[in-house]
Amino acid sequence: MHEDHELTTKALIDSVRSQNVEAFHAAAADLHYADLADLFEDLNDVERDFFADSLGAQRFAEVIPNLPGSLIEDSMERFSTEEQRELLDQITDDDLVDILQHVPGEKREELLNLVEPEEIETTRSLLKYSEDTAGGRMTTHPGTITSDMSVKQALEYIQKDHGEAESLARIYVVDGKDRLLGRVRFRDLAFSNWNTPVKDLYRDCGHTILASADQEEAAMMFSKYDLIILPVVDEQNRLLGVITHDDAIEILEQESTEDIEKMAGVVGEQSQETYLNTTTSTHFKRRFPWLLGLAFLAIASGVVMIQYETVLTDLYILSLFLPMVVAAGGNTGGQAATMVIRAMALGELGSDTFWRVAWKELKLGLLLGSLLGTCIALSCFAMVPAFGSLLPESVSLFKFALSIAIALATQITTSTLVGSLLPIGARALRIDPAIIAAPAITTIVDVSGMVIYFTVASLILGL
Repeated sequence: MHEDHELTTKALIDSVRSQNVEAFHAAAADLHYADLADLFEDLNDVERDFFADSLGAQRFAEVIPNLPGSLIEDSMERFSTEEQRELLDQITDDDLVDILQHVPGEKREELLNLVEPEEIETTRSLLKYSEDTAGGRMTTHPGTITSDMSVKQALEYIQKDHGEAESLARIYVVDGKDRLLGRVRFRDLAFSNWNTPVKDLYRDCGHTILASADQEEAAMMFSKYDLIILPVVDEQNRLLGVITHDDAIEILEQESTEDIEKMAGVVGEQSQETYLNTTTSTHFKRRFPWLLGLAFLAIASGVVMIQYETVLTDLYILSLFLPMVVAAGGNTGGQAATMVIRAMALGELGSDTFWRVAWKELKLGLLLGSLLGTCIALSCFAMVPAFGSLLPESVSLFKFALSIAIALATQITTSTLVGSLLPIGARALRIDPAIIAAPAITTIVDVSGMVIYFTVASLILGL
């Protein structure tokens, strides 16, 4: 199957380059719309013109929701006004809103004027919600029936409405004011007596989400409760729409990408285009500011070394273990931050868990630091003599090893504590915890590690 897919993909690319319409139609018919979207993104302008024209507005309606936001307006311009109207008519309301959110205001109004009159009000109401909220992700066509119906009436209603409903896996029961009462399975209706009242069949919905809630919260509910579909309600519990599992997968992909980029020190708006199709200037603008800030912050390490210049001069062999102590802090701090950020992302840590996290990581830091410090101290008895007589008479090998062990244990303990608590503090200040991750923590503990190392060496060795 994989080989067949590759051959079909190659055939489509060849047909685009040779402008062979017949070959294009043959290959495109065997490809999923998501694959077509990936291929369209990699084409040049001339090839995209041929692609859009050959595929047609009706089939392109399946492709366009899968394109990066930066290509939406450009793609729409490749069709005539009437073709744009046909294209928009084929798109579900949640995908339509996503498309409109990625075009400038003037073009948005132009496209809205092409939407069918009965859909304009719904589309405008959805546009009120930010694209990163549950309301911005929902579709407004859930399968619904009312509590005063009989099973026969409910089935007849569903039969008329099934073309519009996003999913009939769950059918929602509402009252006369669209307030959500519960849900019923289609099979419960199909195998019940026609005269049975719907109110005798439905059960509690279990889980709903407010339209104003963050989209990540919705995705977490899908993951935690094994949901297929999630009802979206307003503050009066009126059913506004539903989020489906495919939306949840897309949300999780976006959120994980965002967290990974922030943890690597990449800032700015997330690019929806593939890595190779994202311009060099975009990559530069997203990476440079964070690197510049960290570069200036790292100068503090040099300041610390200048302050302790005499300590390093008096006992130069301290330079042998300095990189190890500093790096150990960055490694353990990064580990702690990663574990805490993951736990926060999964909803495992609430606002009242600060001290529990601090105590847990303090114990873990002491355990790690003590064991690593002991191991390195023992290695000193083999390593230091190997470099010759570098210790002055006033400094015994035991005291030197002890100072290294204590400095390392202190550095690891403090770095573990800092790495675990900084993300929690960031969230309290309404800063994305992923930002306070690997690059920032590494730079911070580099400076603290030097201070700890030279301070401990000065006190124990009398330098």
